[in-house]
Amino acid sequence: MGKKVLFISSTGGHLSELLRLSPMFKKYDFHLVTEKTDSNINLKDKYKDKISYLVYGTKKQILIYPFKFIFNTFRSLRIFLKFKPDVVITTGTHTAVPMCYIAKLFRKKVVFIETLANRKTKTVAGRIVYPIADLFIVQWEEMLKLYPKAKYWGLIY
Repeated sequence: MGKKVLFISSTGGHLSELLRLSPMFKKYDFHLVTEKTDSNINLKDKYKDKISYLVYGTKKQILIYPFKFIFNTFRSLRIFLKFKPDVVITTGTHTAVPMCYIAKLFRKKVVFIETLANRKTKTVAGRIVYPIADLFIVQWEEMLKLYPKAKYWGLIY
């Protein structure tokens, strides 16, 4: 197979958007990374050894979240070094930011797809990854005002 592509996102809506890209999985040697929750543990049945999980964390857990974020950063590095992707594609959010920076550190391509949920404001992850993204995609034309170097490709859904 050709290029190795790592797809990563947080769970929930970001993961739903990322899984809309699943037709691309057939074209590449892929690996999927998301947070482990009760709602997506069954993805292991479908993707077997092609999926890795990070610890679920939310910024609402003010005292615990920083430790989970640090743990996930090191786990992301481990996954990255094991899979050795050529490209990282993400729909965000906080879970994906460390992986994007790890990819840039190793001079790999980063593709960030800003979430459908934001039409008029930047996401925190979008703001952080925009400067390093090789391709930054928005799903709303209005978002080009906020991200001038972005590409508008329409809705993933």
